[in-house]
Amino acid sequence: MLAQLDGGVAEESRLTERTEKRTTVGPRVAAQHFQGSSGEEYTNKSLGDALFPMLEDALESEGVLSDISLEVSDIDKWNRGDIKNSFPPGSLVRVTATGSFFDARYVAAAFSAFASVNAGLAGLGFSPGGAPAVPTRGKQGQAKGGAGGQSRPSKAASASASAELEDQIPEFPSIDGIDRTTLRSFVQVSRGVFSPGLHINLTPAKDVLISARLQEGRQYLDSEADILLARYGAEPQELTLMGSIGSYGTEEKDLPDQNFMKESGVMSRGAFAEVMNSQMRSLGRIGFIDLPQHPGFSLIPFAVYRSIPRTRRVAPAIR
Repeated sequence: MLAQLDGGVAEESRLTERTEKRTTVGPRVAAQHFQGSSGEEYTNKSLGDALFPMLEDALESEGVLSDISLEVSDIDKWNRGDIKNSFPPGSLVRVTATGSFFDARYVAAAFSAFASVNAGLAGLGFSPGGAPAVPTRGKQGQAKGGAGGQSRPSKAASASASAELEDQIPEFPSIDGIDRTTLRSFVQVSRGVFSPGLHINLTPAKDVLISARLQEGRQYLDSEADILLARYGAEPQELTLMGSIGSYGTEEKDLPDQNFMKESGVMSRGAFAEVMNSQMRSLGRIGFIDLPQHPGFSLIPFAVYRSIPRTRRVAPAIR
């Protein structure tokens, strides 16, 4: 914050003062005496986090950075394709909208904590207070608990497979049909739809999602999932993202020709890659994998921030 307010953080400060006396020798009437002083102050600053606001201002002044917060809040512009036509992939944009954080690791940790607490309460002879706020029935089907919900892998298969997020959830007594299998299923869906890591999901208009995945080690909101969500919460809040538009969700509904073999009998590597990519785009269109979904787009984030509200001081009441 200091770097952005003061144009950098001072690393070295030096103050130099100098006093000078000079006398010229000559006839008394021509002799001169001079005395003066001067000072010089030197400060060396590290720009650090001040670099980003400088870059943002420079890009805006050059006309290559656009604030599209108002545009993306208009659902009609999305439906007409105005957003995609006006801001194609690669455009530098800034978006302020209602958004929230999501991390499949936090989902797994939260459900694991829930299961652990309920198992502990049962061990102490207490009855759990209630079931978790997870849906057990949706429009597309029903998440079932108990032995009929999902077959469990054998011990040999579990040992050979790498540990997954859902493996963090311990056994616990079933509560209103919610058991370990149900919670594991929700974690499995979470890590498929949103690859493990911190995601920011902006929802500027109905059924529109602007998604950004924050790369670890790049300083923005870089913290463990449980610490980050404990600080910022899971509630929707106003967030600002600045970055480059990565890609828009596909509108393709039919898969292209799946033939990647040439007439000569050899494989076309380019055709094979396109066949696989078309499959990925199709899975992204229906929301099964971590790709932008039509009509929204993905954003390659340069920075993410929240505005700091200016609180008004309230005069004390006179009693």
